[in-house]
Amino acid sequence: MSLTATYRLGTRLFWRDKSMLFASVVVPVGLAVGMPLLMKNVLSPSAAAAIFQSSISVLLAITAFMNVAVALATRRDQLVLKRLRAGRLTDGQILLGQIASTATQTVAMIALCTVAVRVVAGVPLPDDPLGFAAITVAGSAVLSLLGAAYTAAIPRAELAAAFTMPVFLVAAVSAGAMGPIPLPSWLRPALDLLPTSAVVNAVKTGDLAVPALVLAAWTVVGLVAVRLWFRWEPRRS
Repeated sequence: MSLTATYRLGTRLFWRDKSMLFASVVVPVGLAVGMPLLMKNVLSPSAAAAIFQSSISVLLAITAFMNVAVALATRRDQLVLKRLRAGRLTDGQILLGQIASTATQTVAMIALCTVAVRVVAGVPLPDDPLGFAAITVAGSAVLSLLGAAYTAAIPRAELAAAFTMPVFLVAAVSAGAMGPIPLPSWLRPALDLLPTSAVVNAVKTGDLAVPALVLAAWTVVGLVAVRLWFRWEPRRS
């Protein structure tokens, strides 16, 4: 029941924040649906399908990573996290509730966009729905966990969006969501190890084994980072 309460709290606070809704829902959904529609009209349905698959990295970076990082940084500075710790909830329940809430919203957004691009741009539905669902859920959970860990690098809530923007740009460029951008050959293997790239590669190729290993490694990184560096209170000046 305690975990359910923190899950519902995170969801309720998210949907009440109008600025968060615009940044975490309207913008990524607009990109993930609008770009394939543009590609279909300008190039071909196959180009629309390719750009949508790459756009999943944008949904993960914004709706999962940036969303949870901004939300937790804000609640940390508002002392909401400190007050939650003063109750019966454990640290794990507080964070897991927020991470699970964010991951659920991300999965819902990806599912919504998958249906939307099928209707408006003719992008085929995934050949392996179960595999697509599994990698989507795993990717959303891992990116939400990493977003929570990343709050340790955010000095205060006002800078949260700016501090997470480089992550969004790297995720989008590495997965091809911004089109074919020339990159050094030596950089590609490193970019393929990003969790967003792992999810996109799994969606494109249908191979789940390697992406699953990449996501598992990032899960360990996220858990260790949260354990060592997550801050529950603002930094003292």
